[in-house]
Amino acid sequence: MKTDSFKSIKFLIILLMLTSTLAACVQKSSNNGETTTEDGTPIINIGRSIGTNPKIPEGDTFEDNAYTRAAEEVLDIEIQNAFEAEGEDYDRQVALAISSGDLPDMMIVDREELEDLVNNDLIEDLSDVFEENASDYIKEVYASYDNRPLENATFEDSLMGLPGTQSLAAPQMVWIREDWLEELDLTIDEEGDRLITLDELEEVAEAFMENDPGDSGNPVGIPFDSYLNSGDYGGVFTMNSIAAVFDGQPRKYLIEEDGSVTYGSTSEGTKQGLELMNEWFDKGIIDPQFGTRSFDDIMSLLTNGQTGIAMGPWHVPDWGFSTVREMDNDAKFASYALADDKGNVNVFEQDTTANYIVVRKGYEHPEKAVQMLNLFYDDMLNKEEAEMENTFPEVAEYLEQGVDDSTRPFNIVLLPNEKYMEDYQDIQAVLNDEMTVEEVTDSQVRQNINGIKEYMETPEDAQTGSWSNYHSRIVGWGLMNKLTEDDRFNWMEAAYVNNTPTMEQKGGNLIKLEEEDFIKIVTGVEPIDYFDTFVEKWNNQGGNEILKEIEEELAQQE
Repeated sequence: MKTDSFKSIKFLIILLMLTSTLAACVQKSSNNGETTTEDGTPIINIGRSIGTNPKIPEGDTFEDNAYTRAAEEVLDIEIQNAFEAEGEDYDRQVALAISSGDLPDMMIVDREELEDLVNNDLIEDLSDVFEENASDYIKEVYASYDNRPLENATFEDSLMGLPGTQSLAAPQMVWIREDWLEELDLTIDEEGDRLITLDELEEVAEAFMENDPGDSGNPVGIPFDSYLNSGDYGGVFTMNSIAAVFDGQPRKYLIEEDGSVTYGSTSEGTKQGLELMNEWFDKGIIDPQFGTRSFDDIMSLLTNGQTGIAMGPWHVPDWGFSTVREMDNDAKFASYALADDKGNVNVFEQDTTANYIVVRKGYEHPEKAVQMLNLFYDDMLNKEEAEMENTFPEVAEYLEQGVDDSTRPFNIVLLPNEKYMEDYQDIQAVLNDEMTVEEVTDSQVRQNINGIKEYMETPEDAQTGSWSNYHSRIVGWGLMNKLTEDDRFNWMEAAYVNNTPTMEQKGGNLIKLEEEDFIKIVTGVEPIDYFDTFVEKWNNQGGNEILKEIEEELAQQE
């Protein structure tokens, strides 16, 4: 997982790192500058963002697999990878392409990169090709967010990218090894409302450390990544949910009741969250190596049975906890939400847009990007089971095997706003014999249901993919559904999700300041009152300018 600070300084990193280092971890470019094959078939050179655990069948690659073969046949194209990389390596490749002006025909970028591409006139205006080629369903998906994703991709009335979406996915969850709770006869959430307190979380962490149910010989309480906070719900190993108990929302710009804009990391609630974490660090509840472990190191703690507690989103069982199950066939996770003293879960309204597909300026077939959206996020998604197996048998097999979505040419999410809750209702209806699997319209959800059934019928013998489906869709989505039905969410309005000029100039340094000072406070290098010094430094080093720019922007929008 990449940090916000890394994104802000990646262009500086490009200047400091030689491409020889990058070559060791990134596939060589296949972009030979050609735009068509000998028979006139359009070639699309794509910058590919790949996944960590793709589960690609033997013989297939990211460039040649069920999805790419289907696209080539249906759309009469040839797909080549200009480069393929994952995580931070992909970010470096994108930054290098932008800084050199040598872009692949299509690639995925974030908001900051989109703005750079627009400002330097490096990408195509997609307004007309979207209007002419996008299916009705794709347009309805964007409409479910009041078209805000399209607005975020629009500059001076020109659509400059095809946005991915972020469906309703709150909150950050506390994932706890359920099999360990059972082994130690620990009872939490006696009311069954899926809410726990900070005291209960502390009690569980202490019990896991004292009894070492993973037989690791070196148990760890609660691990946190060094960046500590994340600006979205996808943050893993962060303190977001802890600060939220105190009404703190780190890394978010919020609108207060009086209409003013504040930065959540400088709030009193965040200070209280840090104070608690300092107490936990002193007690040994927080990983004593906090601040020095990498993300992979923390994943190893889970996999090796050294910790049974992790903060993360609903989908972390799919790509993270699956390695735990592979090492321990008895592993089970339960998910909870941390509640405040009123029994509410404080969450913020997230950005509706995740990332963007862009097309190189001058590329002759920009419509192919929209047509691929139609193919992967409409045609394949909404076919009935028999039709899917007949039309795209290889893709149907991929879905059954749990092959990662990053094998698609574009690794984005494009789903309606309340898609996860709707899918959860469909899954429950099938499990309750109120509808059949065949009646579920989403092909991927049908495969999820088959996996869920397998795990529920034979949990010890079920495949890891079925275990993951159960935990993410039943346990994760189930928590979201219950909190929604019980009206436990206390929504906080996000004031601003884009960049301002000062954010671009000073944002990286401000995030670095925040990360370093928060580590000092948690580990006790500085006392809790040092938080006030941090706030003063943040304001003076550009924070006040950012708040002023946001307020001015919001005033103009009104």
